[in-house]
Amino acid sequence: MKAININQKFCKFSKHWHPHQIAIVDDMQVTLAKLKGEFVWHSHDNQDELFQVTKGTLYMQFRDRTEVVKAGEIIVVPKGIEHNPCTKNDEEVHVLLFEKLNIAHTGNVQHEKTQTEYPKL
Repeated sequence: MKAININQKFCKFSKHWHPHQIAIVDDMQVTLAKLKGEFVWHSHDNQDELFQVTKGTLYMQFRDRTEVVKAGEIIVVPKGIEHNPCTKNDEEVHVLLFEKLNIAHTGNVQHEKTQTEYPKL
């Protein structure tokens, strides 16, 4: 039970779209990720996801609209909703994610960006 300095944890990795686990809360995990460019259209059939932007601006694309999420804001993507996070103008965006431990990174979609293990920081 120690405080976790999120900014220090972000300094420990550079790879984009590769979440790193910083804490576990019951059956949920807290991860950090650096995002740049476009990700992958996907959904999670049985899990919600919470994204908190800590740096930059995240564009959460849905099939019918795009939500703009700025630093200090969160967005919850409900289970079953197809989404595609992205950034613009070559900006690196930092996010904290709160999601189930067994979540599949890209849902049922297999892609070169799909991660199966989240390193612990």
